[in-house]
Amino acid sequence: MRELVRKLTEAFGPSGREDEIRNLILEEIKDHVDGYKVDKVGNILAWKGQGERKVLLDAHMDEIGVVVTNIDENGFLRIEPVGGVSPYTIFRKRIRFERVTGVVGIEGETPDEIEKNLSKMSFDKLYVDIGAKNREEAEKLAPIGSFGVYDSHFVEVSGRFVSKAMDDRIGCAVIIEVLKRVKNSDITLFASFSVQEEVGLVGASVVAYDIMPDEAIAVDVTDSADTPKAIKRHPMVLGKGPAIKVMDKASISDKNILEKLINTAEKKGIPYQMEVLIFGGTNAAVLQRTRYGIPSATVSIPTRYLHTPSEMIEPSDVEGTIELLASYLEGG
Repeated sequence: MRELVRKLTEAFGPSGREDEIRNLILEEIKDHVDGYKVDKVGNILAWKGQGERKVLLDAHMDEIGVVVTNIDENGFLRIEPVGGVSPYTIFRKRIRFERVTGVVGIEGETPDEIEKNLSKMSFDKLYVDIGAKNREEAEKLAPIGSFGVYDSHFVEVSGRFVSKAMDDRIGCAVIIEVLKRVKNSDITLFASFSVQEEVGLVGASVVAYDIMPDEAIAVDVTDSADTPKAIKRHPMVLGKGPAIKVMDKASISDKNILEKLINTAEKKGIPYQMEVLIFGGTNAAVLQRTRYGIPSATVSIPTRYLHTPSEMIEPSDVEGTIELLASYLEGG
């Protein structure tokens, strides 16, 4: 599992540019499914089993990033976020584009101006330095329209995993392992690795419309409120198992699916926690609204430092999520 998570999180794949991560996932699943396809927007849809009832597991394979919007005469790049990237988080970090890596700096002609810009930081004041000497050189390395991601690598910290793009490559890792482990089920299991979740839940709506499953479960990350002075209304923490989502700002999970997930966890002795998220949302929001409606829910992996270069997860929560979903599916 450690090596799989490392490969998935270190892969390049901002929203709309998921080619590298898509190829990596296909290599992992191709020998463990009955078939698969890549649809017109770039989603992977795989299937396994021949049961009459269709169940969909979905995780998005894109990650947050940036796109180059302009280049000045000295070769410095201007950027816009692709998904939920904060200027405070990205400042002085390294950004990896497809052909070059750069450092994010901030404008300021005097110490006072720099201090002012730091206190009211915005992408209008930030630039990326890729070492180019002029516009022409920069355009060869990262032309306008180039996408970039955090230049951050996987590390293990006291047994916990830290990397960029745990959101939602850890969900992808869970579904890959479920596909490998589920052997005997009376359903048809569909697995989607969807695109462009971070910019509007784009891919999942296409997948759902394509197959219209009888039920769907999104696998994603959620906030972990176990750091100093974290959000007091969030109960989710690292190390207490998968979080079974009741609701977030975008959707309310189907009650019957929740009850079945809870019953499965208790029957198998799998630690779990209940999740009510006071912000955000997952692909479940579009899955449940597709055509005439799909009963949908979310199972989450608690994660610290979301949408940063150093998202942290607990491996036992991941294993618990895999066991929960595999047991749920094999139970029909």
